[in-house]
Amino acid sequence: MKRPIDTTPFDRERIPPPQNPLIMPALWAFCWLQTRPGRLRIRKVNMQGIRPPFLVLATHHAFMDFYVTPLALFPHRANYVSELEGFEYYGEWAYRQVGCLGTRKFVNDLALVRNIRRVMERGGILVLYPEARYANVGVSAPLPPSTGKLAKYLKVPVVTLNMKGNYLQSPIWNLKRRKGVRLEATLTGLYTPQQLEQATAEQVQEGIRKELEYDEYAWQEQTGQRIAAPWRAEGLEMPLYQCPVCGTEFHMHSQGAELFCGNCSSRWRMTELGQLEGPRFSRIPDWYAWEQEQVGKALAAGCYGLDLAVHVESLPNAVNFIDLGTGRLRHGPEGFELTVTDYGQTEPRTLRFPARATFSLHTEYDYRGKGQCITLSTPDNTYFIYPLEPGFNATKLQFATEQLWQNCQSERRRRAEALK
Repeated sequence: MKRPIDTTPFDRERIPPPQNPLIMPALWAFCWLQTRPGRLRIRKVNMQGIRPPFLVLATHHAFMDFYVTPLALFPHRANYVSELEGFEYYGEWAYRQVGCLGTRKFVNDLALVRNIRRVMERGGILVLYPEARYANVGVSAPLPPSTGKLAKYLKVPVVTLNMKGNYLQSPIWNLKRRKGVRLEATLTGLYTPQQLEQATAEQVQEGIRKELEYDEYAWQEQTGQRIAAPWRAEGLEMPLYQCPVCGTEFHMHSQGAELFCGNCSSRWRMTELGQLEGPRFSRIPDWYAWEQEQVGKALAAGCYGLDLAVHVESLPNAVNFIDLGTGRLRHGPEGFELTVTDYGQTEPRTLRFPARATFSLHTEYDYRGKGQCITLSTPDNTYFIYPLEPGFNATKLQFATEQLWQNCQSERRRRAEALK
């Protein structure tokens, strides 16, 4: 018998319990087993005298992050900010037991801020991955501009956790685990409450950004780690979607250790040290940055836009996805428009996600085996959007979203200056 659809919104105000102390020995043992093949090394810098409560801001490479972090914080317990899809996948009770706070990505969630504050008030540790998605090509992503403000608001020590190797071991574009990749993590005491009080939010933001910077391929080359998996380039066409030789989009393909363009037949070979042998680019992050520049140029020239049919699922809670069928996704200078018949409705309606309020975008390259996906969220719902027509690439949409937000911020600053 089919289970009835549950449309009850997730209770964002529910106070998160501390991690269950009875499960901690098993959790730490499991994390140790998961990280053992990578011979995880943890360094601690400026951590003398730092005791809970404190805020941990961590890099976000891959699922391995969730195994490394508890070991870096051992013997302390912590609470973790997590997207609701994890609650749905593993079950809300289990996620609560390991200390997770539910939220949605790239929305203003005041209930989450209140719950983070409650964790601090009871003397806990709160772990936040501010990039809010896995690394596309092993380099750090922009941090939400509210990160520094949150740190100052909480008035507790700020600790950063910069991890290395997690992306190289299992990149988001091909999650099969690579053998022989070493894992490292550095836990750094960055700010004391006194230092936070004396610094501006902008200074705190910049300090956090610097501590959380990373480049996995530069680290791989520096440490000489070879990844010999014969399929090591398969899936790389997801973030590297545009050919730098002919400029054609969405015609890149991969096989084994090679990446090639289906339009002009240009080819690249990914070496065991993570470099590219082929025309124009030898580093994957450089190719990725070039694509980002191309999107910026298209926006500046007024020739960027998206309008295509999509399949939509919604996640209102930690219980179930709801299939909403076919919809229409548009993206342009004003932001996103999603037209779909929501549950409980009889006619399509258009949801708008303004560019000025959409800092970035959650992207997936093969979400639960369903293919490329992006998500757009309101405080009480998340819409999982899959393409039904050509012309959709999650990375390109992410680039455009971030550039449009930057454009809105620049315009806001220009107007503020004009009023002075």
